[in-house]
Amino acid sequence: MIQSLYTYLLIIGVFFHPKFLHSQVKPVNPDQTIHHKTPNVFFLHGAKIIPSPGEIIESGEIIIREGLIESVGKTVRVPDDAFEIDLSGKTIYAGFIESYLERPEKSKEVLLNQDDQKRKATITSHWNPKVRPDYSVLDEYNLLEESADSLRSLGFTVAHLVPGSGIFRGKSSLIHLGKWSQSSVIAEKGPVQSIGFEYGIWSDPIYPNSLLGAVALIRQTFYDTKWYGKAWDTYKRFPDSNNQPEKDRGLATLLSHIENKEPILFMTDEELGALRAGNIGAEFNLTTWIKGSGYEYRRLKEIKELNSFIILPINFPDKPNVSTWEAALQISNEELRHWDLAPENAQKLAEENIPFAFTTNGLEDQKQFKNNLIKMVNKGFSKKDALSALTLTPAKKLGLSKVLGTIEKGKIANLIVTNGDYFNKNSHVESVWIKGIEYSFKSKPESDTRGDWVMQWRFNDYVRIDSLHIKGESSKPLGELFNNNLSIPLRSLKLTSNNMLSFLMKGEAIGIDGIIRFSGSIKDDYAEGKGRTPNGGEIDWFARRINTFKQDNSKLESFRSNPSTLRIRYPEGAFGLENLPSEPNLILVKNTTIWTMGSEGVIEDSDLLVKKGKIWKIGKNLKISKNIKNTVTIDGRGKHVTPGIIDCHSHSATFSINEGAQSVTSEVRIQDVINSDDINIYRQLAGGVTTINILHGSANPIGGQNAIIKLRWGSAPDDLLFKDAPKGIKFALGENVKRVRSWGRYPETRMGVEQVIRDAFITAIEYKKKKLFGLEGSRRIPLRPDLELDALVEILDGQRLVHSHSYRQDEILMLVRISQDFNFKIGTFQHVLEGYKIAEAIAEVGAGASTFSDWWAYKFEVIDAIPYNGPLMQKAGVVVSFNSDSGELARRLNTEAAKAAKYGPMKKEDALRFVTINPAIQLGIDSKVGSIETGKDADFVIWNGNPLSMYSVCEQTWIDGKKYFDLTKDREMRAKVKEERNILIQKILSSDDQLSTNKNRKSDLFFLDSKPFSCTEGIME
Repeated sequence: MIQSLYTYLLIIGVFFHPKFLHSQVKPVNPDQTIHHKTPNVFFLHGAKIIPSPGEIIESGEIIIREGLIESVGKTVRVPDDAFEIDLSGKTIYAGFIESYLERPEKSKEVLLNQDDQKRKATITSHWNPKVRPDYSVLDEYNLLEESADSLRSLGFTVAHLVPGSGIFRGKSSLIHLGKWSQSSVIAEKGPVQSIGFEYGIWSDPIYPNSLLGAVALIRQTFYDTKWYGKAWDTYKRFPDSNNQPEKDRGLATLLSHIENKEPILFMTDEELGALRAGNIGAEFNLTTWIKGSGYEYRRLKEIKELNSFIILPINFPDKPNVSTWEAALQISNEELRHWDLAPENAQKLAEENIPFAFTTNGLEDQKQFKNNLIKMVNKGFSKKDALSALTLTPAKKLGLSKVLGTIEKGKIANLIVTNGDYFNKNSHVESVWIKGIEYSFKSKPESDTRGDWVMQWRFNDYVRIDSLHIKGESSKPLGELFNNNLSIPLRSLKLTSNNMLSFLMKGEAIGIDGIIRFSGSIKDDYAEGKGRTPNGGEIDWFARRINTFKQDNSKLESFRSNPSTLRIRYPEGAFGLENLPSEPNLILVKNTTIWTMGSEGVIEDSDLLVKKGKIWKIGKNLKISKNIKNTVTIDGRGKHVTPGIIDCHSHSATFSINEGAQSVTSEVRIQDVINSDDINIYRQLAGGVTTINILHGSANPIGGQNAIIKLRWGSAPDDLLFKDAPKGIKFALGENVKRVRSWGRYPETRMGVEQVIRDAFITAIEYKKKKLFGLEGSRRIPLRPDLELDALVEILDGQRLVHSHSYRQDEILMLVRISQDFNFKIGTFQHVLEGYKIAEAIAEVGAGASTFSDWWAYKFEVIDAIPYNGPLMQKAGVVVSFNSDSGELARRLNTEAAKAAKYGPMKKEDALRFVTINPAIQLGIDSKVGSIETGKDADFVIWNGNPLSMYSVCEQTWIDGKKYFDLTKDREMRAKVKEERNILIQKILSSDDQLSTNKNRKSDLFFLDSKPFSCTEGIME
């Protein structure tokens, strides 16, 4: 760990050095009452001591003096002033470290006006209330004794306290979990600055209200921070040449943190969130830590490449409710698999040497923590690694290894005392020591009643001697009474914390009508008490245990030696891949009909040869040499081969669609929120789609940046991106953006939409001038980078295409005129349902039109839509494509293209261009995809018939010469999924796990800010 990060350790080291102990005993606050004379030297002996993970001292001894460990070993010299404590039969561990204790925040006030939030801030606060790096987590914080005691009961003695609200949340602190006081604070300014991908709901007027916006704000803040440092450095050197920069306490704090290479801790909800955090860390050269999610096992390779420390929750999912056939229908295979695989998450991280520490965060009940640890150990996770993740590792990462993490001479006396192996389900923490002070727990565990007993009971003159057998769990015992061949089950058998025993028994077995009640006390192997018959008769009873209960570990051992048999899939779920598609050396499709979409048109009875992911040759009688290995030959007789379908307007494969808190959000990027696990990717591959243009929604006149991806199912988000594809951005006109909102966001009229766009470009021009010619001199403060304006400058420079949501002819013409005024390129008008009225104007500026075939009647502004729109625009010289704007419609784009032939009329080949080469031209990727021509990417589809026929089926989909969909393989996968599902359901039904309430399911984490859906349903178009 970088030395400069933990300078406070020097203070701690001095503070706890024996030479200074007497000076530190007396606190700064003066005593107000009689001085305490509690003994502060202790001799602990007889216990098994675990000084560090993997090290054991049987029947060892520890001397504690003034809160520090004076000595530890097999035998130590006992001081005369030591208070002796016999811990024979106990086990002592180093105190656990809670790596992520989130400070509970007060309920958030709903603010309808951002000015209200600003009034609550100080003059030097950051402009955005969710950015507060200067926040101190200890301000007005009080560690409740109830919370501390709950953690202590699990063995935690120190906590890493982290802010729980905001995007830039502030600095963490390190605290002891003893009685809350000034001396509890180890480090007020702890090691990390924490960041959460937090955003408001759709109606929240405070930016951001989407994951898109949260990422953009994080990136902009880091750019601002670096600029802030340069600005003040320049001003201090040349005050006569510059105006003083404004003060920003948040940026100043963050700047200091970054310059010292201190860690930035990102909160994540799923494994792809960790990759998102890693991208930000790489962009700004940060020391990145991850607050994990429990899903890391799904992307181990990518997470390992982050080189990040992970704070790992062990909040395993409850048992899915599959108790009925109907209930099981609600549970996805992904959830079934996660239930089985989640307990092995830490083990898989350990196998990859990824550093991590555990936290209780994320558990609905902290009592689940120990049980979940034991579950992990029972499935093969080593106790040594588990203990390291609670002691050594967090101590090192948090800068505490010189004073905590192990039981060594000179370290703080933070200890755990248990009645056995911590990782045994029947053990419990009896006490913890924090800075040499013992904290015992009031509620001691109940006695264990299990075993074989002889019971004698007397009723009037009737004396009976029976055998009593008690088994089950110690907390939930089950009992039976035996006499000769008679077996009488005991009902409601309970043992209270004060060792009072009670149970019920049916009296019919002994000739008494009704239920007999028994109660009494138990001590060690003896019990006695009274009973009452239904008519009030009194029974005296006495019992003696003759055999203690012996746990049957056969089932446990079987469970331990048989962890999950599932192999990780990419992505996890029903149709994920255990191995990503490989690339054959050569692929030959023989004797087929090829729709080239190029100059050769449709070629019948021809061959297609693919090499190194590219179209190599097209012709007849092509052959592969027998000497070449790893080749694929496909019989194409009766089949048709087309280029991969391209969807020019999609909202699939993304976690977030709209940032609607501002009218101009050109700083947000779809590439930051790609969801490579979206099942729509696989479904669209099954429909022959290979490339999609993911667009921002239509909430703003100027929306966010697009992302063009190839549907490489199973790959990580960044690996889906279409390399070197031209950049684009979403604009929107009409009803959606001017729709009146509760907070009165400008614009609220169609006229205002135009003014917002013009104003943005005028501002961008001024920004560009300053960037090129203005304040860039060596003596002048540099221009602050502005991600919003940088994207607009790219539009003006011809480096970013505009794709604009549009319907009405007047608004389409309005944007055409703006593009002429500012000389920028419109890539496509999207939807453009009145485009047929002004097709010549669209063609004049070289804009494309990506429309629907026959989808309308969902809002008034589409009232003039007609099915001839696409062919008419094409006839006028506009490059036209049909798009989906829907994850469902995207699976049938081949038959959407057929509608162009129906309504055109158009040649079938020209109709297919609407979903292949035309969208490729619109997106500027036609040199690589969209047609089957030599040298282009081997993105092609094999159909069992004419691709425009509704009866034709996609049999294979290839991308870059790799097969991502195979109809035959799909049938095999369906059968395998069904079999696997049945096996998992049986395993779940046999499990003793707690039944799920279906809260916080991972599927509910997707699209937290806005679920993408078609334009017929609202604003996400």
